[in-house]
Amino acid sequence: MTENKSKEKFMANPVERHDTAAWRADIKELKSESKVAVPTEDSVSEAKDWVDTNSLS
Repeated sequence: MTENKSKEKFMANPVERHDTAAWRADIKELKSESKVAVPTEDSVSEAKDWVDTNSLS
């Protein structure tokens, strides 16, 4: 397994960054116990409009 050291180093790094994710943009509040983000009304409305215009049907 010594020949696979580069793969082990690469696998240790995270692939995605949630710091810049779109779903973190407009947070109205965080639930106290679960720390779940509650979006603003505008964010929900924009998300629904985006889904409706970009749907396959």
